[in-house]
Amino acid sequence: MLEKVDLTKEISKEEYKEKMPVLEAKIGRLQRECKALNIPIMIVFEGFGAAGKGLQIGHLIQSMDPRGFEVHPIKNETEEEKMHPFMWRFWTKTPARGRIAIYDGSWYRRVLIDRFEKRTKNKDLPAAFHSINSFEEQLVEDGNLIIKLFLDIDKKEQKKRFDKLEKNKETAWRVSQGDRERNAHYDEYAAMMEEMLFKTDTDYAPWTLIESMDRRFATVKIYTTVIKAMADQIEKVKRQNEKKAAEKAAAAAAPEKAATADVIDEIAKEADAEMKELQVSILSKADLSLAYTREEYKEKLDKLQAKIEKLHGELYRRRIPVVLGFEGWDAGGKGGAIKRLTAKMDSRGYVVNPTASPNDIEKAHHYLWRFWRAMPKDGHVAIFDRTWYGRVMVERIEGFCTEAEWKRAYKEINDMERDLTDAGAIVIKFWMHIDKDEQERRFKERQENPEKQWKITDEDWRNREKWDQYEDAVNEMLMRTSTDYAPWVVVEGNSKYYARVKVLKTVVDAIEERLKKEE
Repeated sequence: MLEKVDLTKEISKEEYKEKMPVLEAKIGRLQRECKALNIPIMIVFEGFGAAGKGLQIGHLIQSMDPRGFEVHPIKNETEEEKMHPFMWRFWTKTPARGRIAIYDGSWYRRVLIDRFEKRTKNKDLPAAFHSINSFEEQLVEDGNLIIKLFLDIDKKEQKKRFDKLEKNKETAWRVSQGDRERNAHYDEYAAMMEEMLFKTDTDYAPWTLIESMDRRFATVKIYTTVIKAMADQIEKVKRQNEKKAAEKAAAAAAPEKAATADVIDEIAKEADAEMKELQVSILSKADLSLAYTREEYKEKLDKLQAKIEKLHGELYRRRIPVVLGFEGWDAGGKGGAIKRLTAKMDSRGYVVNPTASPNDIEKAHHYLWRFWRAMPKDGHVAIFDRTWYGRVMVERIEGFCTEAEWKRAYKEINDMERDLTDAGAIVIKFWMHIDKDEQERRFKERQENPEKQWKITDEDWRNREKWDQYEDAVNEMLMRTSTDYAPWVVVEGNSKYYARVKVLKTVVDAIEERLKKEE
């Protein structure tokens, strides 16, 4: 790809002065339109050192409303960033709907500079490329526009620019030893660039090569590329909105078609019911008669809590992160299990994240954004009381997301959990399982106890009416997202004693197994 780039392209000063005012005005108008349509935009600047990334970003933002964008300079990882999964610092920098994020350098460092400097090993490259492509695909599917610009110059021009920068005391700091080494091994580094471009040039997030020997030409091409991408995205979103409005109007104006749709819907439901009979229910296999006496429970609990206390310190010493997700039926015992799990853990080394309905800020981002922000750094434990799986349960059943959105969420979730485990995390998900009669008993007990009445709401009773729908969704979720690297554990929870012990034992066993592998 790079060898075919014509680096001799240039624009005269007169032509540049003629074109730029028009282009600058268009950028401003398109930014306002994107904001009105709630389109989030990510503009990535990558390429060779001294190709002019900083200069071109400065040109581009002069035409934008500064209240609507943020520039993220991506340099070496901070100590805090090193202690999180690779994609954590980029997920936390994704823009809200209607805003623009501009990246001076990006997630591509992992397969470029970090690779060149041997911080990324060859064996880790496939996982890194997969994480990058998955990250971009998820964001594009969620409505983000990703514009990727690769600024290209040749070896001789790069060295010339480095020399010029170093001659001036005010700019010498911009040339690092790493810049010089990559220039000295230009062909080797260019081959890494070539592989990166080949493996990450996708339909949903393509690369645009910017011939940057002539800075005026580069500026005009960057503006033109950004304008076209924004205009295309605006038209795409408008068409989607018009289609939705037309479908809604057609449904309201044509009751006979709606009746036909009802017939088809009924056929689909019958087919679903027939398929359900043929499929194996994971939840139905759970033996809810499993129980411990109070004496058995106390003995096992004390031993396991003593173990988890020691293991928690060992996790911190060896810098192993742990992610524990708790899902389950209302009144299934999540809170009680979490309380016993953390009772002897150092409070400085874990965080329990209660997940409620997303707030306005969280709704303005990809649904996984708020969970990425809460992922633990190395040596710490993040416990989620309800999780990202709300996408394929409550959001699916209550219609808070589209069918396309919850169906693709299985892959998105598996990819996120793969990123976590690739970064060294232990990931376990618990489904706290009880039967319908036990749930009713616990609901009534809460209603009758003044100290527990806050735990029961009208929504809990409404959700109970959809038990069968939730059961189908849970079975599908368990089937599609229980992996060898991030397994689901169904916890038989009619006996609270049994459930709490099983959760503790599962966590202890997983940590001990991991520590043995690292010996």
